[in-house]
Amino acid sequence: MPNASIADLIEDRFGVRIDPGSDVPGEETLARVLARRTHRRYADRPVPEPLLQTLLACAFSASAKSDLQQSGVILVRDPAKRATIAGWIPDMPWIAQAPVFMVWIGDSRRIRRICDLRGKPFGNDHLDSFLNATADCALAMQTFILAAEAAGLGSCCISAVRNHAQALADLLEMPKWVFPVAGLCLGWPDREGFISARLPLSLSVHTDRYDDSRLEEEVDGYDRRREARNPTPPEKQRDRDLYGTSPAYGWSEDKARQVSHTERDNLGPFVRRQGIGLE
Repeated sequence: MPNASIADLIEDRFGVRIDPGSDVPGEETLARVLARRTHRRYADRPVPEPLLQTLLACAFSASAKSDLQQSGVILVRDPAKRATIAGWIPDMPWIAQAPVFMVWIGDSRRIRRICDLRGKPFGNDHLDSFLNATADCALAMQTFILAAEAAGLGSCCISAVRNHAQALADLLEMPKWVFPVAGLCLGWPDREGFISARLPLSLSVHTDRYDDSRLEEEVDGYDRRREARNPTPPEKQRDRDLYGTSPAYGWSEDKARQVSHTERDNLGPFVRRQGIGLE
């Protein structure tokens, strides 16, 4: 949507008109965030190393819980290692094709080593420590994504790397207290892509208490809006051999089918093997 207003971008994404008026502070940045999209197809053009390092500096300028800075990233530059990861996830060829591929990590190791260096005990070996490192990593990764998009680059998160958490940790030599959060492809987009419609704000924004009393009608409306824009052909419906073909297929049917299959139930044991307490 070239030259779209903030109100247009919100309506396109959420199906509701919110007009902040003219002369909005930071309008260009807000519009860029509202227009952001995932890219899985990249031009055959490298990302200059100084630009990549600048984007990483932006990433690690993100908020960090109590300034503990428990996030990190591993740039996967070894062709053999990249090919191995791509081979684990063959339905995502962009892992092999992107000019840059990286794995974002939660790093609870650094602070524990610092405690040892300073002769202090680490007194937080429990679930909240895991959540803190994960949140730090997610904040840094999203900041990287937004910085990359501001520079004209596109990206695609790869949560499927966690399907192979132990093998990935072995391949990338992650020591105890370090764990993968997501992969990320990066490159110059070779096409514009499209803005993905999101659930209505009324389902995500709550005031004073959690309220999903209108879930059914809001999701039904969202399904219709999303399918009207990007219809799902019957042959693209998920798990037709198990669930058949639905005449009213939409986001909710697709996601219900997706999560009906157990996935990554070995992640907890892996994290524990990395030495992180989850109690």
